Amino acid sequence: MTIAIHAEALTKHYGDFPALVDLNLDVKVGEIFGFLGPNGAGKTTMIRTILDEIRPTSGSATIAGLDTHKHTVEIRNHIGYVPGDLALYPNLTGRDTLTYFANLRDGVDWTYVDSLADRLDADLTKKVGDLSSGNRQKVGLIQAFMNKPDVLIMDEPSSGLDPLVQREFQTMMREVASDGRTVFLSSHTLSEVQRVADRVGIIRHGKLIAVEDVAELRSKAIRTVNLYFDETVDGSVFEPLPGVREIKVENHHVTMSFDGQMETLLKVAAERYSLVDIATHEADLEEIFLTYYEEVQA
Repeated sequence: MTIAIHAEALTKHYGDFPALVDLNLDVKVGEIFGFLGPNGAGKTTMIRTILDEIRPTSGSATIAGLDTHKHTVEIRNHIGYVPGDLALYPNLTGRDTLTYFANLRDGVDWTYVDSLADRLDADLTKKVGDLSSGNRQKVGLIQAFMNKPDVLIMDEPSSGLDPLVQREFQTMMREVASDGRTVFLSSHTLSEVQRVADRVGIIRHGKLIAVEDVAELRSKAIRTVNLYFDETVDGSVFEPLPGVREIKVENHHVTMSFDGQMETLLKVAAERYSLVDIATHEADLEEIFLTYYEEVQA
């Protein structure tokens, strides 16, 4: 099996409102897939539909090769799940909560559970109701990871986590993928997705408008290039080059927006002038994401 999550023409209407529209998606085994969109775009609806928490208006889905409606109970043995609206029993301690979930899963390796708690700096002795939202989120993450599931499905999992814990959480996701298992990460925190995801899907108004490799997205992005010379430069020599735009020249310094081949640009720069230094700034995922939204709206 090479496909961990498969959705085919998945559609969900609430009355006349189309929350999800003909969504087709394959998430590969062993990858971290980022699912991006602002609040209300349809991310949570998609997750709840493939988990059979709500029924689709039409279409179908599979997880780990199992039909998500026909085999909904069996699928629970293969997944870890962190919902966006995590709710835990407030009078149970963190450890009691994990024990409850462990019993549902016919037991877990408690040495591994304790190592997850250490890595996330989670206090499992306190009642969940006495914990801050970030510390409750740690308990939710541990229960998702602790049975080493084939597929991790997480909806806004970094909510409330401090930066150091977020970094450790990102390492944990990479470990899952390197172990040949799959992470489906729904988020509007673009910086997090950029750091860990292999591919991203972008959803808008219930429609999947793009699925791209993160590396490919970055390669397509317009970058800012700064060229530094030891003499005054005529910026017009760069104008004929494919991908060059918005050239600005200040004596020995040239700035431009560029989405062409760097080899071509550097060849011209070095042939015409004495190039001292170069610095580039690539568009990050947030800039790319906003570009997609602007293009669809145009």
